[in-house]
Amino acid sequence: MSLNKKSVDDINVKGLRVLCRCDFNVPLKEGQITDENRLVAALPTIKKLIADGGKVILCSHLGKVKTEEDKQTKTLAPVAKRLSELLGQEVKFAADPEVVGPNAKAAVEAMQDGDVILLENTRFRAEETKNGEAFSKDLASICDVFVNDAFGTAHRAHCSNVGVAGLVDTAVVGYLMQKEIDFLGNAVENPVRPFVAILGGAKVADKLNVISNLLEKCDTLIIGGGMAYTFLKAKGYEIGKSLVDETKIDYCTLEAKVAIIIL
Repeated sequence: MSLNKKSVDDINVKGLRVLCRCDFNVPLKEGQITDENRLVAALPTIKKLIADGGKVILCSHLGKVKTEEDKQTKTLAPVAKRLSELLGQEVKFAADPEVVGPNAKAAVEAMQDGDVILLENTRFRAEETKNGEAFSKDLASICDVFVNDAFGTAHRAHCSNVGVAGLVDTAVVGYLMQKEIDFLGNAVENPVRPFVAILGGAKVADKLNVISNLLEKCDTLIIGGGMAYTFLKAKGYEIGKSLVDETKIDYCTLEAKVAIIIL
């Protein structure tokens, strides 16, 4: 299995519009960021793109957006403000309910080399989590290059990481993504034995391929998080009202024979 991917070090984006998918899904309390680690982690890639002279367009999701009230509390405006402080230059927030609507397009059109803007929460568009063609095309229309630096969402087939990547000529990974790829590639392909993997998360369905692949390679797989309850139910335990994925009980019944489940 090859994990070699082109990275931002393999290209120069001077004068080009660069859409960079980051993970700015940060905790907020009364509009204030309470943990900025994800912002800090994204800085090396952003700074590299700025230094190249690219027109840097940042995008990310923030939480789940299901109601109009969510759009009031899950805006990325506070992220733009804090990024401006961390970078030492303005990160213009392209407030736009359509994410890539008239206001965002005008902001991109006005960009100079080295400028940075941040689009509104990608989940303001319902198509985002369905990898809808229209939103993917909207994102691709405002960029020449796509950079994915959001490892935490890379497993999801959403418009802002999968859909747009297939519609641009140049798509590469950022430093944060490259670091994770290098680490995982070495850990999985050349593991030190005994090889133990710990996997968490809420939904078994999101992790099926990961679970199957790890079971072929590791000596012990430890299942934790919310999805552990589905495995426990598959093994015959009572789980009360705990989270369970009923559609994956049969799958977990088979895999639970070789996995260790913890809470």
